Amino acid sequence: MTKVLISGASVAGPVLAYWLKRYGFEPTVVERAPALRHSLGGHAIDLFGPAMEVAERMGLLTEVYAARTGTKTMTMYRPGRPPIDADVDRLAAGISSRHVEIMRGELTKLLYDASADDVEYIFGDSIASLDDDGEGVDVTFEQGEPRRFDLVIGADGLHSNVRRLAFGPEASYLKYLGGYLAVYTVPNYLGLDGQMLVHPAIGKLVGTYPVHQTGQARALFLWRRPEPLSYDYRDVDQQKDLLRQEFAGSGWEVPKLFSYLDEAEDFYLDSISQITLDHWHRGRVALVGDAGYSPGPAVGGGTSLAMVTAYVLAGELASYADPVAGLRAYEDQVRDFVLENRKVGPSMMKALVPTSKAGVWLTVHALHLINKLPTGLQNLVTRQSLGFAKALDSIELKDYQPSKVG
Repeated sequence: MTKVLISGASVAGPVLAYWLKRYGFEPTVVERAPALRHSLGGHAIDLFGPAMEVAERMGLLTEVYAARTGTKTMTMYRPGRPPIDADVDRLAAGISSRHVEIMRGELTKLLYDASADDVEYIFGDSIASLDDDGEGVDVTFEQGEPRRFDLVIGADGLHSNVRRLAFGPEASYLKYLGGYLAVYTVPNYLGLDGQMLVHPAIGKLVGTYPVHQTGQARALFLWRRPEPLSYDYRDVDQQKDLLRQEFAGSGWEVPKLFSYLDEAEDFYLDSISQITLDHWHRGRVALVGDAGYSPGPAVGGGTSLAMVTAYVLAGELASYADPVAGLRAYEDQVRDFVLENRKVGPSMMKALVPTSKAGVWLTVHALHLINKLPTGLQNLVTRQSLGFAKALDSIELKDYQPSKVG
């Protein structure tokens, strides 16, 4: 039985483990965090067409729909002008044929629960070294005893440890898109119900939306910056101070949102960057999802990309007796899809965070116009204004049958 070590228990890791187990492999998932993250943690993410199909094939479609955020309206505020309301479902229809918004932590729990009974999960540990001798990979861990696997897969996100060990320093593959994202929990002091509030400014965007399952809300900040910030990723207080500096003097709801910043225990900040590797495996070590080709947090559909590519990786590995041949086939199958999705981030950054007063005006008025169009025309204008044509739907999933596994 082929033994596969997967690093990362967020999205791509559990999807990959689920399908590998179904196809007769022996997957083990190692996760640095001491336990599965809170099911309502993280920020709201979008699942588009093919990712929804993967969820359906996993028997999770009902649960995914039940866990929807419930956000129906996006309200964009303009200084001194009436706000503009937009139907979220209609906007999403211009990007993909199927769409659900769900909290990232809740999706992670659904995917973990689908695989946990049959898959070995190891929490509170991480890979320390990899030694690929061509026949297998000897792995040492920070905590556990050394083990040998037939394959090692990095599904450990934008700042992948597996990628660093097997492909080299992150700086060689990280393409900074010129901006940052920060998210944290706040009380739902505005009493929001199915409504996200957004305030655009030159080079900045602030938003807040409710989490109906908890009665709380999330504060969301996007901003442009010519050069990357320098900070200690372990120092959350330093990161919070950087956010305050970037939005110092901002009006609207920013002072109120900042009043809850010190007590926020789930604060997240990261650059909006892409991973631009040309190949996603070396020998018997491979990458999937953000670890291999992050399209950009908050702007690129990375969660959908992770689910789809993990499904394809498992299927291609199951289709070949030689695991390395399966990895090559996986690359061939997802390459065009990855490259199409790589175009999304820069387009979305331009649309969401304009760099000039004219750009802010154009974004606001484009939303106002799109919201008034008939559905079919609205879909067309949405795709053209964002600069890509349904990239998130641009793959047809194979039906990998376990009975056909070679």
